[in-house]
Amino acid sequence: MLLKGANTRLNRRTASDVAGLGAALPQPSVRRSSTAHRQHQLAAQAGRRVSVVLAAAGTMQQEDVTSVSATGAPRSAVLGVLGGGQLGRMMALAAANLGVRMKCLDPTPDAPAAVAAEHMEGHFRDAAAIEDFVKSKGVDVLTMEIEHINTDALMQAAKDVKVDIEPSPETIRIIQDKFAQKQHFAAAGVPLPEFRNIKCRGCMEGTGKAFGYPFMLKAKRLAYDGRGNYVVKTEADIDAAAAALGGYENGLYAEKFAPFVKELAVMVVRNRDGGVVSYPIVETIHKNNICHVTEAPAGVPPAVQAQARAVAEKAIACLSGAGIFGVEMFLLGDGTILLNEVAPRPHNSGHYTMDGCVTSQFENHVRAVLGWPLGETRLNAGCAIMLNLLGEADGDEGVRIAHQQMAAAYATPGAKVHWYGKDGMKLGRKVGHINIVANTREEARAKLGQLDAGGLAALQKTDAAYRAAAAAAGASAGDSGKPLVGIIMGSDSDLATMKAAAQVLEEFGVPLELTVVSAHRTPERMFEYARTAHQRGLKAIIAGAGGAAHLPGMVAAMTPLPVIGVPVKPSGAHLDGLDALLSIVQMPKGVPVATVAIGNAANAGLLAIRVIAASDPKMLDKMLAYQNGMTETVLNKAAKLEEVGWAAYKM
Repeated sequence: MLLKGANTRLNRRTASDVAGLGAALPQPSVRRSSTAHRQHQLAAQAGRRVSVVLAAAGTMQQEDVTSVSATGAPRSAVLGVLGGGQLGRMMALAAANLGVRMKCLDPTPDAPAAVAAEHMEGHFRDAAAIEDFVKSKGVDVLTMEIEHINTDALMQAAKDVKVDIEPSPETIRIIQDKFAQKQHFAAAGVPLPEFRNIKCRGCMEGTGKAFGYPFMLKAKRLAYDGRGNYVVKTEADIDAAAAALGGYENGLYAEKFAPFVKELAVMVVRNRDGGVVSYPIVETIHKNNICHVTEAPAGVPPAVQAQARAVAEKAIACLSGAGIFGVEMFLLGDGTILLNEVAPRPHNSGHYTMDGCVTSQFENHVRAVLGWPLGETRLNAGCAIMLNLLGEADGDEGVRIAHQQMAAAYATPGAKVHWYGKDGMKLGRKVGHINIVANTREEARAKLGQLDAGGLAALQKTDAAYRAAAAAAGASAGDSGKPLVGIIMGSDSDLATMKAAAQVLEEFGVPLELTVVSAHRTPERMFEYARTAHQRGLKAIIAGAGGAAHLPGMVAAMTPLPVIGVPVKPSGAHLDGLDALLSIVQMPKGVPVATVAIGNAANAGLLAIRVIAASDPKMLDKMLAYQNGMTETVLNKAAKLEEVGWAAYKM
């Protein structure tokens, strides 16, 4: 039986009143944290939930109708956020769509987040303000949109007010200090540029000798959007660099210059149990040290994307607490991935997810800190590009230019404007962003070029740098090390057949990449693989055709490279691979696909080698030697057969 008033939210006094209904009333199941800073139970805060009291079989039990998961906070929990800027605004909008009440603490009178969150004026570095915010606003779970907050106050709040803080104050403290962050990740085995502590001028001089010039001088704290960085080009820059960053007493460290060809980033979401899930790898373009353009997925080979993802996930796995993390990385010319830095919050490089992914970074951050199931992180289109809207001038002129940019975006199909609602316009200030979603990279870039020619040119420039670096690594297959042939199949069950092609390529010393790309189960992945294959330096693609046998033809329709189809007899098939063979040879005019005998992947490997040999003298010599070897083998067998006779000849 429903009790009168059960559909209203109970306050603390009402909760204590209904507690007398029975000492044995079971409480809702809420996950306990394994760390000291999360020892309270959200269930104990029953006064902040919508509850229904039921009577059944003579006993009473309390059930939370807003529960989302057995271990997470209910939907009625109050989410508090330190900071109310544009990240808080987009987080508040995501929370509102989930039915979650969000409240923010920010010193700005008209904070952007106030559009969808209850705003309390106060500074997120003020301990008293943080404690008052948590207590007066009934905050159940506390998170942040900026890491430069008072972690001592967070620690105290976790102890005194028993509020759940995500990510953990320990994680925030590590990330706040860029040098401590480097030390933490280095201890966990995460690849980083070389770095060292800087305490005096002598340290700087020694660093110049050890690292060479240029090297980066960085402030340990309060550094973001290029602030707190200084390029030390020569020994003559040492004094100016130290002074620009507040002097040695301010806390400085040096980092060896990383000669990157692309800057990569990925958003990684961590749940309360420590599990991590990644979004697609993106490329970031910076303008005046501020993120200007991001492109998802990054135009690098799948193997490089996987390597970057592994580095990012390893870094986030060694932190504590739940939430979304922005991970920035360098891609060097030799293919090495180095971690640059981590942000424990939604990040500029993840804004594209609002329109380009199934679940935005902001929604997944809310889900993660509340202990809810995480949303899907995959792209929902072939390519997504984010263009930041930065103040091009102060005052009215800056407003006019920004609105011109927005007007152009409104007239561009596939483009969506996100305006931050900030008060006033300043040069270089982040005031909004535009997301472009398209079926192909080419289409997305064409639209970017219409809105910002400089952003498009910057992406093209890094593409050229990456290709040049790959070419410089070796002019021929024998010494390149970069994949020249891609082997793809719709399922790992095809590997038994397709590995013969890999074996032949390895015997000839041809670098290859081998992966699973399904035309039906992962069409976006197939699309991206085919479209970028030539940009990544591949010379030919070998595609297994089993079952419906669509992969070779679909890939050939989207790449300028030669495609060799291998008819595969799938497990349990009734047509012995003949259907796959016929599918390949019936491609329409304009979409050529080569093929080999059913199951003969070795010949596909040899054909790919001949494609490469047409423009590679070293590989041509290897193929001639192989053919001569076959001739000699046959002649020797013939001679032996003639010598011993057919009856005595043994195979």
